[in-house]
Amino acid sequence: MDGRMTLQMGMQQLSKSGKDHTLVFNHGSLDVEYYKPEKIDHQTPHIRDEVYVIASGSGFFVKGGDRQPFEAGEVIFVPAYVEHVFEDFTEDFATWVFFFGPEGGEVA
Repeated sequence: MDGRMTLQMGMQQLSKSGKDHTLVFNHGSLDVEYYKPEKIDHQTPHIRDEVYVIASGSGFFVKGGDRQPFEAGEVIFVPAYVEHVFEDFTEDFATWVFFFGPEGGEVA
């Protein structure tokens, strides 16, 4: 990987993986994944901070007790260990996920 990834490349790599997510790039503490859940998002809290860049689709994002609509093009930040999930999303929903920093998250 030369540091460049398109939506099409992410979808192709995902289809080869047989999972709902696939690692597409790694450098130092940065991991970039492509994530496309089927009907239900089964995520659990992660040990590092993460940023979602919504590639396609729309729905609702629940973080802690807050539920907000989301759509393609949005950026969502989630600190390490915070419960979060995508709900009621469209069939075309997919997102880039950027995990970064140390376990436990970065200090503000």
